[in-house]
Amino acid sequence: MLRLSWTQPEDLAAHALVAARLDGLDVSALEDELVAAGGSLAAPVSGATPERAEGSLRDVAARVTDAATAMPRPAELLEREPDTWAAMALAPPRTAVADGLDDRLRGAWLGRAIGCLVGKPVEKIPREGIRAIAESTGRWPVRGYFTEAGLDPEVGARWPWNRRSRPTSLDGVIDGMPEDDDLNFAILALVAQERAGDASGVTTEQVAQLWLDQLPAGRVFTAERIAYRNLLAGDEPEDAAERGNPFVDWIGALIRADAYGWASPGDPGAAASLAVADARLSHRRAGVHGAAFMAGAAAVAVAGAGVEAAIDAGLASVPSGSRLADAVRLGQSLAASELDDEACLDELHRAFGHLHWVHVLGNTALLALAALRGRDDFARGVGLAVAGGWDTDSVGASVGGLLGAAGTAAIPAELAEPIRGVYRTTLAGFDGVRFDDLAARTLALALAEARS
Repeated sequence: MLRLSWTQPEDLAAHALVAARLDGLDVSALEDELVAAGGSLAAPVSGATPERAEGSLRDVAARVTDAATAMPRPAELLEREPDTWAAMALAPPRTAVADGLDDRLRGAWLGRAIGCLVGKPVEKIPREGIRAIAESTGRWPVRGYFTEAGLDPEVGARWPWNRRSRPTSLDGVIDGMPEDDDLNFAILALVAQERAGDASGVTTEQVAQLWLDQLPAGRVFTAERIAYRNLLAGDEPEDAAERGNPFVDWIGALIRADAYGWASPGDPGAAASLAVADARLSHRRAGVHGAAFMAGAAAVAVAGAGVEAAIDAGLASVPSGSRLADAVRLGQSLAASELDDEACLDELHRAFGHLHWVHVLGNTALLALAALRGRDDFARGVGLAVAGGWDTDSVGASVGGLLGAAGTAAIPAELAEPIRGVYRTTLAGFDGVRFDDLAARTLALALAEARS
């Protein structure tokens, strides 16, 4: 029986209740209704439980999901976390663009791919499992690709690789960059800006049409999968994030944002405004802020201003009183502390360990920590992002993009060579595309924007 992850009502209901509680709502009556029908309040961590719901549970779960996601959020939360660019009313300062933009764009694309690939085989494996694998194979601390060579069979049995990505993402097997949503969405953001002509004209509706035109439904997950479903059911793009979507504060919109920054070098406000328009197709509040943060940071990183300035620019691109801003500030403070990397990760897990591993808050705090600690050491930064044990491929990709934006010379050759500069994808017209070509198209957008 096909069990399509992130859409089964019996799985969504528990996630919807968790999200409502995190937003400060009383959902005890809905919890009682779900339990009485035979449902569980334990949200599945990997997207789908193995068995289809029996009897009336599926109908009850669907009703509970819709009710929990439709409940009005507290006024205080909405005031703290406006999630349209107009309501956010921010003007992060611009920064000058240094010479060498073309090489920094190549480094950003390549760095994003490498960081993603380092994290792919251990996605969904918790922090202790990642360390056990790396220690067993002599690769702790993590500074590059994982390997099966020397892996203790007992460790491998306890912490199995991510089955979807293992065959193409381990050292010695890598032959080009295999498909991943973290790269697909970067390409789609590039295409969205090319289609708009005037990059500032990218709208939520245009992004929705682009998904339907070019993005296979099986290549989207969590909030994106719900939004895609809602679009196919006839919901308007501006409303597609709302119905039955418990994942509006997860990381999916953040991973779509880099290319908006890359095409607006030195202008974090322009980049963040585009990322917000994209993000609102599937996310709200913290989920939208994650996209704004990433776009603003990417815009300043690729301008050549350095990682510290990039993180500051990302922070200036989100509401200062938001939960996302608090998470970034925690990552910054830990990076500047005397704690070693493992102690910093301990602190992050104390702060955010109660959240799902795909939630945007913990992952963004980890992103800030890893990028800052790795500002002069690409392998350390990416390795720390992955060793954090949450959304390993996504945070690895984001950190890799920020650190790679220093230029291709910042990327160790032993990490770049296996990818061979090539991306394998099911996106129409892009299978086998070279990252240098993507960088050239991004540069063309950036130069056109500078002339306008």
